[in-house]
Amino acid sequence: MFVISVQSHYDAAHYLRSYRGKCERLHGHRYVVEVALATESLGAGGLAFDFVEVKRHLRELTDRFDHTNLNDLPPFTDLEPSAENQARYFYEELKKRLPAPMAEALLYARVWETPTAWAQYSEKPFSV
Repeated sequence: MFVISVQSHYDAAHYLRSYRGKCERLHGHRYVVEVALATESLGAGGLAFDFVEVKRHLRELTDRFDHTNLNDLPPFTDLEPSAENQARYFYEELKKRLPAPMAEALLYARVWETPTAWAQYSEKPFSV
């Protein structure tokens, strides 16, 4: 199995409406989003997928959130802007944007909220 991964980042503020503690107050993070695609075989030139194409699609999504308050942007006007919900958002949006066979190969989306804490979403069982 071959796995490729790309990352993008954005700086954004948020607050957790349903949380009791310091994270219920407005605060910011430098979020890092990592996505991975998996395949059994390599294509032309010995590549699984083109890093540039995957990163372009991911950047289009992350650029929307850069220097914003996530709570002000759909879907987080109604949905809690937790790292978990952000990971699911990136996964589902990339599934819509990536062309076949990349969309089917999407393994996970992972959102790093700090250098030591992340949340991951995948439709398929996945071990770290």
